[in-house]
Amino acid sequence: MSKVFFDMGISLDGFTAGLNGGPDNPLGDNGTKIHQWVYMLKSFREHLSLEGGDTGKDNDIVNETFERIGANIMGKKMFIEGEANWPEKAPFHCPVFVLTHQKREPWKRKGGTTFYFTNESIEAVLKRAKEAAGKKDIRISGGANVIRQYLEAGLVDEFNLHLAPIILGSGVPLFEKIKSDNFWFEIVDVIHSPVVTHLYYKVNKKNQEK
Repeated sequence: MSKVFFDMGISLDGFTAGLNGGPDNPLGDNGTKIHQWVYMLKSFREHLSLEGGDTGKDNDIVNETFERIGANIMGKKMFIEGEANWPEKAPFHCPVFVLTHQKREPWKRKGGTTFYFTNESIEAVLKRAKEAAGKKDIRISGGANVIRQYLEAGLVDEFNLHLAPIILGSGVPLFEKIKSDNFWFEIVDVIHSPVVTHLYYKVNKKNQEK
């Protein structure tokens, strides 16, 4: 059975991106520092149709994440930042459902990525994503607001945080003002390397036995 998850880089002070993000400043002020560990990995570079890259534990973790994804869900802001910066072969290689009030025709890119724009409820979008993903998993790609919506609705099964050893000082917090009465987290695993700590969590929901 497919799972719904998110997989995010995060700073030590809890930010997933910097302030002032936009097409000309993707991930906001200093936000790319959160992801420096991933940029030179072989699996990440392959996803961008680039050659070379480092192998090892961190690379295996990123590759395993890519392999499990059958569909993505993201918010309009994340798409707008990415649209201006992703290569022609967008780095998803599967269906991507964009939550937006401004509907438009599907945008098909080389490499197997098609963006679908929808103003449906998050539940309806998830249903479409599950149908598109088949036996694979659905990733809630972001941004933070979209992830919080799916968490609060009890629709996330698990998540991974990649904790970068940096302080941003300000930015976009992942869990700010989240309503957590209906779920709690269980630590599944912790894996570290010299450049990042990978944290794995299961999401337990209120209707499950604690």
